[in-house]
Amino acid sequence: AMTLTVPPRASLSSVADSTFAKIDQDIAWVMGTFQQVLTEQGEKAIADHLPWTGKAGKSNGTVELGERGIQMLSIAFQLLNMVEENAANQSRRARESHDGLLAEAGMWGRHLAELRQSGVSGEALVGILPHIRVEPVLTAHPTESKRSSVLEQHRMLYLLLVKRENRMWTPAEQEDIRDELAAGLERLWRTGEIRLSKPDIASERRGAIHYLKEIFPDVLGRLDNRLRQAWSAAGYNPELIRDPAHLPRLRFGTWVGGDRDGHPLVTAQVTNESLRELRKAGIQVVRSALRKLAVSLSLSDRIQRPPASLTTAIQRLLHLLGDAGTKAVSRNPFEPWRQYVNLLIARLPEDGSTEVHPPLYRRPSELVDDLRQLRLSLAEVGAVRLADHEVAPVERTVASFGFHLATLDIRQNSAVHEKALAQLLTTAGIDAAEWPTWSEKDKLALLDAELRSPRPLAHPESVHGAEAKLVLDCFRTIAQHRTGCGIDGLGALIVSMTRSLSDLLTVYVLAREAGLVHRVDGPGDVGPGLACDLPVVPLFETIDDLDRSPGILDAFLAHPVTRRSLNLHNSARPVQQVMLGYSDSCKDGGIFASAWNLQRAQGRLAEAGRKHGVELRFFHGRGGTVSRGAGPTHRFLEALPHGSLGGDLRLTEQGETIAQKYANPVTATHNLELLVAGTTATTVRHQGPAPDYADTHGILDRLAEASKSAYENLLTLDGFITYFSEATPIDVLEQASIGSRPSRRTGRRTLADLRAIPWVFSWNQSRHYLPGWYGIGSGLATIKRDDPAAFALLRERVRTWPFLRYALTNIESNIASVSPDLMAGYAALVSDQAVRENIFGKIRAEFELAKTLLEEVFGGASIATRRPLLVRTLQLRESGLHAIHHQQIALLTKWRQLKNDGDVDGANLLLPDLLLSVNAIASGLRTTG
Repeated sequence: AMTLTVPPRASLSSVADSTFAKIDQDIAWVMGTFQQVLTEQGEKAIADHLPWTGKAGKSNGTVELGERGIQMLSIAFQLLNMVEENAANQSRRARESHDGLLAEAGMWGRHLAELRQSGVSGEALVGILPHIRVEPVLTAHPTESKRSSVLEQHRMLYLLLVKRENRMWTPAEQEDIRDELAAGLERLWRTGEIRLSKPDIASERRGAIHYLKEIFPDVLGRLDNRLRQAWSAAGYNPELIRDPAHLPRLRFGTWVGGDRDGHPLVTAQVTNESLRELRKAGIQVVRSALRKLAVSLSLSDRIQRPPASLTTAIQRLLHLLGDAGTKAVSRNPFEPWRQYVNLLIARLPEDGSTEVHPPLYRRPSELVDDLRQLRLSLAEVGAVRLADHEVAPVERTVASFGFHLATLDIRQNSAVHEKALAQLLTTAGIDAAEWPTWSEKDKLALLDAELRSPRPLAHPESVHGAEAKLVLDCFRTIAQHRTGCGIDGLGALIVSMTRSLSDLLTVYVLAREAGLVHRVDGPGDVGPGLACDLPVVPLFETIDDLDRSPGILDAFLAHPVTRRSLNLHNSARPVQQVMLGYSDSCKDGGIFASAWNLQRAQGRLAEAGRKHGVELRFFHGRGGTVSRGAGPTHRFLEALPHGSLGGDLRLTEQGETIAQKYANPVTATHNLELLVAGTTATTVRHQGPAPDYADTHGILDRLAEASKSAYENLLTLDGFITYFSEATPIDVLEQASIGSRPSRRTGRRTLADLRAIPWVFSWNQSRHYLPGWYGIGSGLATIKRDDPAAFALLRERVRTWPFLRYALTNIESNIASVSPDLMAGYAALVSDQAVRENIFGKIRAEFELAKTLLEEVFGGASIATRRPLLVRTLQLRESGLHAIHHQQIALLTKWRQLKNDGDVDGANLLLPDLLLSVNAIASGLRTTG
């Protein structure tokens, strides 16, 4: 009989109390130091308004703080964010020390304990773990409002907070730490907060590579240690996961330099530079790991005789490498294990090399095999601990980062592909000027005919239109990289706004022109024909597209080119990637309609995959806010529809969330553990019987439709665009230098053309948070009025159904972040009184309705009772936020008046202050778009 029990978590109130006691203590220390620095800089007047020092809480925003005052508040919020991050990490460590590894929800220990308690054996788990594949994808979506130099200084200040945790410091040493903090704060104060020019793609790429090269390799080892410790704590046999091949796979991806959807600056040259820089950094990571390994394996052959397997391997490498091999082994005589590692280093490609010839490694899997040989040779002489602690982590590093660091996806809009193909067909003498208006049947007939032949449509030197040149130049760059370096660093060809099968088959035809599609021997029932070297991935974004997505995927998976391509990529276990867009579906139909349609689509897409014997790798395009798919990682995974997760998961990490989640190793380890452990546990549970919530599906259909109707009715009201334009700082955000990509897809000034990021960003800045909750009140009211029994069932299901709880909890979080009085302050900026009163009246009424009915759905208890940490966190920030918001409202009024008066110079002089207020509010809210 199994006696394992999962320790209970401490009560919510005690967790909140201990966390906030820690925050209060640290914020007093940090803000006291900052106040001293400001005073020394001659800024006593604004120092007196510094929040959380006992004085500034009285400020209600009526005091004119000016540019330096806004900067002070912005830095103060950044410091608070660091204090909260450190307090969360220290609280988790304290709970783990007190309650053990099994107590913390979402982590390896808790998941493994629950799996073991439910009867899952270690042997069964080891059969699953190697099939877990998790891939965070770093994107440069423009929601990171901080300069890279400022982010680096934040990292340094955070390390001082961590350093101070060590109780061994003497009072004098503690004072030294405070002096370091003061110096860092003075540097931050003198640096300046805002970007004066938009970042270029090269700087965005450097930012992504920083995390991939400097943070994640170290975190990978921590993650594996956490798994092994939790595995033993849960009572599983540690020998089962000794081999690195038995551990989950963690990979990384990026869009920086590959995402060209509405981004004219991402050219073929930029993509080539990104591939080269990623490869250069990837090889550097591997070279560094091998050099450290060589230093640690100084075992002498005079003390232990090397096994024959090692001697044979050394001779094999010496024969392969010739003079380079002789030089490598001459450095460490009598130390055969070190000599072997030197030979591995000698086989590495040059940093950033774009063409590799034998005997150098072409693929990282070859190096992994050689490292495994090294590990086994150490075990043969009894040095098992060295094999586990020194060699296995390097194996994992190479398996995760390879020679490419991260795979680079190529994303382009289906409309661009459509224009490119029309131009290409015209060049080939086919009348396709009206191609976009052709019926789907006629398009498929032509595409199928083309995909039966390997010949290109046009000569490589042919002159095409702009879109054809753009796409083909990109694909040819990818083909050149594949020829020189292999496909390991190449991700997927992602088709944004996928609306039909022809959108996907078009990519095969275009890829054929660049040599990415060629003839292969297909699986038996399909036979030989064309296949694509890289996966073609649909991205379903709008609610209508999500509704059509299962049919599109079904037809795509049935197509012979797709079947051959999947077989080419992995004949043993065909995997089709499908990307889901959260932002546009929310902007399209509101938050709950988005969440429910995504949920239903995933279930139906998974069924389409099973029909064709194909596993789906869902790629979740989640942003940094609830309106764009964000939410607690472990709750997000728990909420996935049953059977949709087979262990293979990708998801985007965008904008400011990258720094928030990964800037510091302890926080990065925690967030990646939530992701990998949660994916593993959810995958195991999805293999069991499905819970039955079918009796609630029809209710949620009605709730989604009613909430969507309310949301759409607001957006189509007369004057809504006027309200949005004047009651939010959207006009400022469109001038902010927070990303290399334009805020509009085509430059047209319409709501449809506006990207979801500035849409959400502007509503958050004005404290409406409208995309994250609007419509749910009307939806719930409709259910309650028309079907009280259904409303009662919702109240029951929100306690037992993870999806419903996750969706409504996220919406409630956004509602808790709304400030009705600040909403009114921004609404007062709308010059047309009738528009203002009508639109704001509806927003305020919907807010009150949503707040009341959500509380009723959650059982009648207030959010302060149920979620004390959230409420107290928001309350802590509110006094400082009010001051900045009032400053921003005053600045907006003055700036817009100057523009209306034609005073361009005056408006331009005021713009930096406005941009600084945007940064300050984003820091205070811990979110942009």
